[in-house]
Amino acid sequence: MVARQEMNQGSGAAGTPPEFTAAVAGLRAATFRPEVFCEEMPAPQRIAPYAAALSADVTVDDEEVATGRLVLLHDPAGNDAWEGTFRCVAYCRAEIDHDLATDPMLTDVGWTWLSDALEAHGAEHVAVSGTVTKVVTESYGSMADEPGSAQLEIRASWTPVDPSDMATHAEAWGELMCTAGGLEPVPDGIAVMPSRRGQRGG
Repeated sequence: MVARQEMNQGSGAAGTPPEFTAAVAGLRAATFRPEVFCEEMPAPQRIAPYAAALSADVTVDDEEVATGRLVLLHDPAGNDAWEGTFRCVAYCRAEIDHDLATDPMLTDVGWTWLSDALEAHGAEHVAVSGTVTKVVTESYGSMADEPGSAQLEIRASWTPVDPSDMATHAEAWGELMCTAGGLEPVPDGIAVMPSRRGQRGG
């Protein structure tokens, strides 16, 4: 996996804080299920002095079932809202069954997927926040015969307790996308060949 560091104000690599370098190394150490294709993407600027970003698609039988982004922000001066100097910002979008979108508990379940993934991977964190949104599309008029569609979008941010252990946070994000995309959990005791794809366009 490749993570690009985007520094604002012309900061060179020589001036990069070692804790941020260690955190990015953690991102690079993350491994995912074979269905997850992860690669670097340009990190947002002006949000924090240092940032790295990843994007990923989850594909089953050549069909994309989920997609997402993970951004790691670092402000050495700290941020009161973050309760720390690092912040993970995650996004996940997945196609869901149209009928499932009417379930009033769906958004609660979506948030539980994130909480469970973070806990399962031992990604210790504080100050978590976010939203879960259902997007339902219906067709009318000359398009009335087309079936409706639905998507679930999860946006969340949290502060990692140990930024040097970012691999666990990235892997939790990967599991969130797989769960949202409808993949079955890997049974205990079953080894998974991890995905090291991530060089596309690099």
